[in-house]
Amino acid sequence: MADDHPVSIRPFTPGDFDAIVAITGEVFGPVSIDGLIEEMIGRPAVDWLTVKARAIRREVDGNPQGCFVAECNGKVVGYVTTVIDRAASRGVVANLAVCAACQRRGIGRSLLARAIESFRRGGLAQAKIETLACNPAGQRLYPSMGFREVVRQIHYAMDLRDSQPT
Repeated sequence: MADDHPVSIRPFTPGDFDAIVAITGEVFGPVSIDGLIEEMIGRPAVDWLTVKARAIRREVDGNPQGCFVAECNGKVVGYVTTVIDRAASRGVVANLAVCAACQRRGIGRSLLARAIESFRRGGLAQAKIETLACNPAGQRLYPSMGFREVVRQIHYAMDLRDSQPT
């Protein structure tokens, strides 16, 4: 799709929300912490994608000028959401995703560059992004754009319906 048609990066609009949630489900499914917990423990009353969609809604509502979509042939094929921490002078890239059919074509790099540009225009001193060990694309992309690894984190989960540990 992206090979045949030009891709443009533009500001997020409210009409893009359903498309970015669909991309989230497609792309983050195999690497979502909450999704992995669901696989391990079982699905809670609300599935991981519903929880993630609520978080994305807070991000686009809280910082709409820092959220961008990639569009190809009239279709949203990727997005980036950001959160600003003014006290820390830090911009946080909360989500970055490109639909599977359009990956490895520089779209994620362009979206991330646009987010970083918005942080710089906003006078921020730092940019932060996170990825998981199961996301090799992020582990290649982020350092190539100047991000440096700070620390690794381990996530644990417990099924509270089980008996108490001894």
